[in-house]
Amino acid sequence: MQMHRDGLSTAQIMRQVIYALALGILALVYFQGFGVLVQLALALVSALVVEALMLRLRKLPIKPALSDGSAALTAVLLAISIPAIAPWWIVVLGVAFAIVFGKQLYGGLGHNPFNPAMLAYAFLLISYPVQMSTWPGVFIDLSSAISLIFGTLSVDAYTGATQLDAFKTALSMGQSFEQAQVDSQVAFWSNVGFLLGGLYLLGRKIIFWQIPTALILGMALTSGLLFLTDQTQHLAPSSHLLLGGTMLGAFFIATDPVTASTTHLGRLIYGFLIGVLIVLIRSFGAYPDAIAFSILLMNITVPLIDYYTRPRAFGQ
Repeated sequence: MQMHRDGLSTAQIMRQVIYALALGILALVYFQGFGVLVQLALALVSALVVEALMLRLRKLPIKPALSDGSAALTAVLLAISIPAIAPWWIVVLGVAFAIVFGKQLYGGLGHNPFNPAMLAYAFLLISYPVQMSTWPGVFIDLSSAISLIFGTLSVDAYTGATQLDAFKTALSMGQSFEQAQVDSQVAFWSNVGFLLGGLYLLGRKIIFWQIPTALILGMALTSGLLFLTDQTQHLAPSSHLLLGGTMLGAFFIATDPVTASTTHLGRLIYGFLIGVLIVLIRSFGAYPDAIAFSILLMNITVPLIDYYTRPRAFGQ
């Protein structure tokens, strides 16, 4: 089993990351309901089944790969990124895509150039925009969640827009900044939960500080400049940081050690440019949130960033 700094194995690190997600997930469940837990269960089962099938096809040992926790973490990250009332086949298809095309076809853990969860999220968002933009507008109990997810109950009475969705839609209809404001406790408290979880990972030295710090700085500076140019059409930096999946992306996705930059300076550049792209895509792109697209775009640049920021060998 692969060992990392501080003597932690891959499985131990994956478990620590999943534990750190707990507060943010609890906030999602508290405000959105039990659909979040149903999606998590579907995602975890799908990930383990698809991972085992792929390993069998590749004639590789199944138990060590399943026990390292990487498939489970991918499943959790994707499950909490999609709507809690999305049809069951959305999360199953997404997890299968993440494991097959985002991980195993590149050779498995440690060889994938793109973050598997975000690759699957982008695939789902582009392919199924309606299902991926239908979010719960009220708390949903377990019975209703199961009925909604498995298609036995209409979703119309349970849906609502996220704050980023509502803001962008309102502005496109010519409404003012004040008219576009929509209360969103779920966005605020889930971001607070993921922020606390991220600080826990920093304290345990599971992740490096450069990427989340630079990402948040890049978002704050870019959104601040846009806000100063036109306060009626752009969100304030504080709103950008506490809406959408900002803290989840900053501490749990952009910090993926396999797909992120590996040098000290490279991590700062990588994180900062992700933050810039998130704000630009949110402000001028077709999608209200941009975590997945920004991270995937920067994944492409990692070899170049690492090449130009690698430290000189001693004596040169």
